[in-house]
Amino acid sequence: MSKSNAKIVREYGPFPGADNVGGVTYDGQNVWFASGDKLNAFDPATGKPVRSIDVAAHAGTAFDGQHLFQLAEDRIQKIDPKTGRVLATIPAPGGGGDSGLTWAEGTLWVGQYRDRKIHQVDPETGKILRTIDSNRFVTGVTWIDGELWHGTWEGDESELRRVDPRTGEVLESLEMPPGVGVSGLESDGGDRFYCGGGKSGKVRAVRRPRRGPATGSGSEIPLDSTSK
Repeated sequence: MSKSNAKIVREYGPFPGADNVGGVTYDGQNVWFASGDKLNAFDPATGKPVRSIDVAAHAGTAFDGQHLFQLAEDRIQKIDPKTGRVLATIPAPGGGGDSGLTWAEGTLWVGQYRDRKIHQVDPETGKILRTIDSNRFVTGVTWIDGELWHGTWEGDESELRRVDPRTGEVLESLEMPPGVGVSGLESDGGDRFYCGGGKSGKVRAVRRPRRGPATGSGSEIPLDSTSK
């Protein structure tokens, strides 16, 4: 396993009326984060808030290119970002113990914090399609270029981990500074991860490690998983 210190390149916030940052996602223009009773968006170029949606937003947040998905206690809400309307809900796999949320290749991926699992979930029904086990508490979850990353947060220690999506084996770890936690995680599709900072009220941008040409840049997710 490759281990290195996370390179924080920018901090955003705290934001007015948002004392706690949960899930984080990126819609290609703005960063969205959950703060309990609202979804908030800010411009990562300026750091300025641009809008908010009044909706239950307790944990992970995702974007599928058209809709937002938001964990709220024991359910996942599908939200129209233009109107703020909740279009549908499905049961969350952890029944309220869920943490991170991301969208990849037509499905949702849901972290379970204390159960140390990541579930691939059917976005229409909530059915669990497969499960990946972790050996640490799982917070945020994201996919980028065929790589599965998740956040951990135990005590004062937090990491960003790249894991094998077939086995859950840890391939790479970026260690956050002591006392700096990761509550939510999302890639910008390029060289940055956006990390929710929990009760700090901040979102931090962390540099994604560079990859050599041999790594490839495809976004395909391996489907022949041996995980259970």
